[in-house]
Amino acid sequence: MNSTAQPQSAGEIRSSPGFVQGLGLLSSTTIVVGSMIGSGIFIVSAQIGRIVGSPGLLLLVWLITGFMTLVAALSYAEMAAALPKAGGQYVYLREALGPIFGFLYGWTFFLVMQTGTIAAVAIAFAKFLGVLFPWISETHWLFLWGHLGPLSLGVNTEQLIAVAMIALLTGINLRGVRTGALVQNIFTSAKVLALLGLIALGIFIARNPAAIFANFHHFWQRAAPLHENGSINASLLYASTPALVFLAMVGSLFSSDSWYDIAFAAGEVRNPQRNLPLALAMGTALVTVLYLLANVAYLFVLPLHGSVHAAGVIGRGIQFAHEDRVATAVLSVRFLHAGAGLMAVAILISTFGCNNGLILAGARVYYAMACDGLFFRSAARLHPRYHVPSWALGVQGVWAALLCLSGTYNQLLNYVMFAVVLFYILTIFSVFALRWRRPQLPRPYRAVGYPWLPAIYILLAAYFDLQVLRFMPYYAVPGLILVLLGVPVYWAWRRRPAPAA
Repeated sequence: MNSTAQPQSAGEIRSSPGFVQGLGLLSSTTIVVGSMIGSGIFIVSAQIGRIVGSPGLLLLVWLITGFMTLVAALSYAEMAAALPKAGGQYVYLREALGPIFGFLYGWTFFLVMQTGTIAAVAIAFAKFLGVLFPWISETHWLFLWGHLGPLSLGVNTEQLIAVAMIALLTGINLRGVRTGALVQNIFTSAKVLALLGLIALGIFIARNPAAIFANFHHFWQRAAPLHENGSINASLLYASTPALVFLAMVGSLFSSDSWYDIAFAAGEVRNPQRNLPLALAMGTALVTVLYLLANVAYLFVLPLHGSVHAAGVIGRGIQFAHEDRVATAVLSVRFLHAGAGLMAVAILISTFGCNNGLILAGARVYYAMACDGLFFRSAARLHPRYHVPSWALGVQGVWAALLCLSGTYNQLLNYVMFAVVLFYILTIFSVFALRWRRPQLPRPYRAVGYPWLPAIYILLAAYFDLQVLRFMPYYAVPGLILVLLGVPVYWAWRRRPAPAA
């Protein structure tokens, strides 16, 4: 590791482990916002609507999700300011609960949570690029060797574009944190403007009086939970209203995830004691407001149930928008067939910026694990010129690309959402644990509403996991097994000596 190289510019300050502190408040905030806003907000409201069956409950799902995300961010901010080291959540769990908890998080993070999200976002990018260029399709195979159960063994053009996107963004971030931050600033600004445009269109221009009346006249009236084909979902039919609201949050929590990515790159943030808490608070608050307004815009244009009739267009409502593309259906009311193309461009911008933030931040976790001797030793090396964890970036990119080619990333993400929230619970509990175990630790920022808001978050998140375990065990149990498989791996890795600093 080169710890003596000079900064790239006068504006960059070297941090103690050899990183370049090239991220200011603006770049830190855009990483938070850009990592959160991907393709989910444009799609998942359809599934949420099918589960809760009520316009009021649809908005309540997003409101509770936003509240939980903001509380979690404000709680994480205390640890980020007190422990501004590369690795973020891995470091907090390691310091508060012990090395094995940090490793189990990093293990799941590498296998699915971060790399699976990168793969899923890359495939979403390729899918919407296929709207503009039909050659890009999951049915257009370049090589097809056969089938293994439900898996097709080969490479199609959609996968090719997804892998190329990951390779491009990994290459950009290998050029230094300032290069990655510049791309993030540009694309986050563009996607926020695009989302604001969608909100303005829905609320002020394409508003449909019939949809508004249907949605807000029966605002809290709930219909039975449905499947994608319109049949009643019998497994959820007898679930209570609170249980349905929290089960529907699988989609909204996924869409609001990755807000913590900036904490992974804490070692590269200037004045982290100030900028990390501010970036986490401002970024999550902005996205929460945008997501709520986007769903209000959907309800102003499309009925939750039934079909929409406006501007000569007859289409499906929110619950059964074509391929769940709710935002595309909103644009189509105003722009007819051109709406699909406009929405595709907006989502291309959104997913490109989202994956840049995910790739930039994720590699710092593997770097921190490698420094502890719990990951491949080469991942602890920083590039001698650009001062980024180049090996960690490369390993992350290769595994994410393999997940793209395997076609299993979406299934893995479904299975791991239970575990994701479980790690949130453990990390928020770490705020309490660190105050008990290390009361003298300098805390430039203290969690707002402590201990009540963090405790409320833990209770809400535990209720979510309980409902998923109860009603969706086929998702919860595999995710839990995946985490527990990391226990023997941890004992194997810990026998290896840590790399020399």
